[in-house]
Amino acid sequence: MPIAPSTYYSHKQIQREPERLSNRKKRDAELIILIREVWEDNMSVYGARKIWKQLQLDDHQVARCTVERLMRVMGIQGVRRGKAHKTTIPDEQQDKPLDLVNRQFTAEQPNQLWVADITYGVLGVQH
Repeated sequence: MPIAPSTYYSHKQIQREPERLSNRKKRDAELIILIREVWEDNMSVYGARKIWKQLQLDDHQVARCTVERLMRVMGIQGVRRGKAHKTTIPDEQQDKPLDLVNRQFTAEQPNQLWVADITYGVLGVQH
């Protein structure tokens, strides 16, 4: 993937001189440490709202959306109440039913092949 030479050299210069980072990146680096500390101090159960509130109590001015964004970047989240959601995982070794209607879902151009579910079709009823 080709990139502009100026982009490459700019990236290399920032690697050599981290003080050239943008103010947002510098602030994010500080906040990531604070967020991690608050999250771990509270048994890794606090979500973005409670972490944001705790940072406010500790006199750190930060927006809640910033905490949410950084938590997503860090890959952490709070614990949620209720049952855990389970998804169906197909058994790849199970035999699958045969295709008895010879479906072919390939089209050479848009709108050439339409698929419809006629499960609830209305049948003609005579009175």
